[in-house]
Amino acid sequence: MDPVYFEWIILPAVILIARIGETTLKTIRQVYISKGFKYLAAGIGAGEVAIWLLSTGLVITHLTNIPGILAYIAGYVIGTIVGIDLEDRLKVGNVIVRIIAKNDPGPMMLALRDRGFGITRLDGSGSFGSQVSVLLVLVPRSEADQLITILDQEYPDTIVTIEDIKTMKKDPLFYHERTGGFWRFFGR
Repeated sequence: MDPVYFEWIILPAVILIARIGETTLKTIRQVYISKGFKYLAAGIGAGEVAIWLLSTGLVITHLTNIPGILAYIAGYVIGTIVGIDLEDRLKVGNVIVRIIAKNDPGPMMLALRDRGFGITRLDGSGSFGSQVSVLLVLVPRSEADQLITILDQEYPDTIVTIEDIKTMKKDPLFYHERTGGFWRFFGR
């Protein structure tokens, strides 16, 4: 094989691909750690370290190869973006959706309950004295987009916040059947 071809094409490509994979795994592992999936995070970490050894070893043994060093850096950037995108698609864990309603939330609560969402209502007042209701909905993160779409389309005057939940004592108050078995291992 031509040494120039190896130095300028093959080696940087291998480093780039390995670094993208390693950084993507690192991002996903951090998500699973934050959600309390220690065994899955440990397994992902083993793959991450194996790939890190490969990519870093190649760079260290070829420190004069500028395309390889640039590929290492680019792989980190691309891997971070891919990891974040993948994490967003996995939708691991549960969230609490907080809905602040200025008007009577009774009809909205019934409509959401009929769609399978369990709701807790807290009454209060705003800083200017207006009465508000705060509705708390615990849902799997994979169901949050569906709830937000309903709220945006049917109740646009509500204020909505979403907060990740690390752990819960029990499953969320949610009527839909949860995915079990294989997918529960991955936090869905």
